[in-house]
Amino acid sequence: MDPLFREMEQVLSSTLARLVLAAILGGVIGLERQLRHKPAGLRTNMFICLGAAMFTVLSRELAGGPSDSARIAAQIIPGIGFIGAGSILHARGSVTGLTTAATLFVVASVGMAVGGGLYITAAFATVLILLALAVLGKLEAGFSLKTLLTTFEVTGTSVESMLREVNRSLEDQKLTMQSVHLASTDGQSRMTFAVECGRDERNVLSVRLHESNVFASVSTVGSLEHE
Repeated sequence: MDPLFREMEQVLSSTLARLVLAAILGGVIGLERQLRHKPAGLRTNMFICLGAAMFTVLSRELAGGPSDSARIAAQIIPGIGFIGAGSILHARGSVTGLTTAATLFVVASVGMAVGGGLYITAAFATVLILLALAVLGKLEAGFSLKTLLTTFEVTGTSVESMLREVNRSLEDQKLTMQSVHLASTDGQSRMTFAVECGRDERNVLSVRLHESNVFASVSTVGSLEHE
């Protein structure tokens, strides 16, 4: 009985170690996403990495042969694709969440690597993911490569004059409105419009709108950063 117990102990310790490592690596990536206030944060990435590792281990233990084992593990990919699709948002003619969906996809691959016993590969991939998210993100921000969907709200006395002034300001920067909403109450007109542009272009547009005498007030309702 002793050899049997020793073999069971080795199998359990190896399996538990893989699951713990998968949870740690997924949690590290998720923590970076959580600190950047992204939709898929600490728990989401940790669970996906842990789940992928768990399915990989189960596919090896429960499958009847090597081909069955590969087929079971392969089902992780479409499953993660379904979750990633849920993180992609379509709003006002723009798409956000692509980086989040891609991150979930590679986190699942890290979990599969850990579940298959490829610890060094999984750790190296985790480092590359963190570098890509942190370093490349800063480079994109530094060179103003990321676009923002910014919503402005202006008020004035005439809808026609406000619309004409906004179009003139946008044409000067070769920008177009993604959406526009007009309303008039008690002699006061309000215009809300969205523009997709870089951070520097947004700042220039904001300055021009504030300098115009057509608007009684100019405010930024919100900005949505594209991933």
